[in-house]
Amino acid sequence: MLKSIAIEQLRLGMYVHSIPGGWINHPFWRKSFKIDTLEDLQTLRDCPVDEVTIDTAKGRDIAPEHDHDDQAAADDDQPQPSAEIVIAHQGASATVAVRRPATRTETAVERERAARIISSSKSTVLHMFSEARMGRTVDVKDAAELVTEITSSVSRNADALISLARLKTTDDYTYMHSVAVCAMMISLANQLGMTPEQTRQAGMAGLLHDVGKMAVPLDILNKPAKLTEEEFASVRSHTVQGHGILQQIEGIGEAALDVSLHHHEKIDGTGYPFNLKSDSISIMAKMGAVCDVYDAITSNRPYKAGWDPARSIRHMAASAGHFDPITMEAFVKAIGIYPTGSCVILQSGRLGVVVDQRPDQLLTPRIKLFYSTTSRMPLQPEIIDLARGGDKIVAYADPAKWGIRSLPSIDLN
Repeated sequence: MLKSIAIEQLRLGMYVHSIPGGWINHPFWRKSFKIDTLEDLQTLRDCPVDEVTIDTAKGRDIAPEHDHDDQAAADDDQPQPSAEIVIAHQGASATVAVRRPATRTETAVERERAARIISSSKSTVLHMFSEARMGRTVDVKDAAELVTEITSSVSRNADALISLARLKTTDDYTYMHSVAVCAMMISLANQLGMTPEQTRQAGMAGLLHDVGKMAVPLDILNKPAKLTEEEFASVRSHTVQGHGILQQIEGIGEAALDVSLHHHEKIDGTGYPFNLKSDSISIMAKMGAVCDVYDAITSNRPYKAGWDPARSIRHMAASAGHFDPITMEAFVKAIGIYPTGSCVILQSGRLGVVVDQRPDQLLTPRIKLFYSTTSRMPLQPEIIDLARGGDKIVAYADPAKWGIRSLPSIDLN
């Protein structure tokens, strides 16, 4: 017998018949299976879905309210923090539930979800772009589903997905760059107060903005040396090529067409392909220009190492005539004054890398300390929350100045 139940009602021994939504909602390669391990149970409970369908003929049914055998088994396998007892009165009876303190921050949980979305998104974008490279019409059904997932993640914690999307390799740059720009377009749309439909269109435009690069030979795209004039002309053609590819897709939004064609235009008229000036460039294309350049210059490429977020923002802000000032200002607010991954120096003389920030406390993010400029010695990595006081950021820091070749990870541990 099939039965839909809330995700929190899942128990060991239940047989999952289906999980709603697309395959990027969960990390399981199959949708039907029996929950035999505590690991699978917890992974399911962490999925970004509200309910699943179980088959009671193949596995356990919903347990009566007094049956906590599997929960007890799960508790036996976990550290035992102090419990808070909550009593909910219902007439003459009372149901007692144990609610334990969260062992992971919401940011850490969202980062895990975001990591699953990013992992799954690569195959979606790879397939979509491969179809374009072979001259076939691109089916954007999976892309629309991916945009929905990214929108949900960004709405819960924009920093989690965007910071992880930046961690791409040179081999998968073209595909993951599209995912990163999609996420940043959604975050920027939210910052600008766009409607849900406009935000969805912005996300789709970000995901598809570089599809025209599939018409550019791979040896040119990945060339480590300086391009010849002829090769650079081939790369520049990707805007017109992409617009042509997207025009073949029935129902494609106007924003995707616009951004694919105009995301390299500059407000002073020195961009391409049409040398448009500010008033002739749409807000979506202005957004696409900012998000595209930011991710490009913070990413490692075959011909150069990526800049840190702080240096990238300073460079873009100083590029007079390239970006719309209002859009640029909103972008900085969207990604933070100290973007995740930035290296900063604190008043105490310690260096740290930004690992987490909150929209309402942009000046006081969480920092992973790793180096003392006073002793010029590495420190045992430690996470501190500047919002609690005790220290503060005084400036961005150049790791190379202190002989630091690579920053610590941005994991919250």
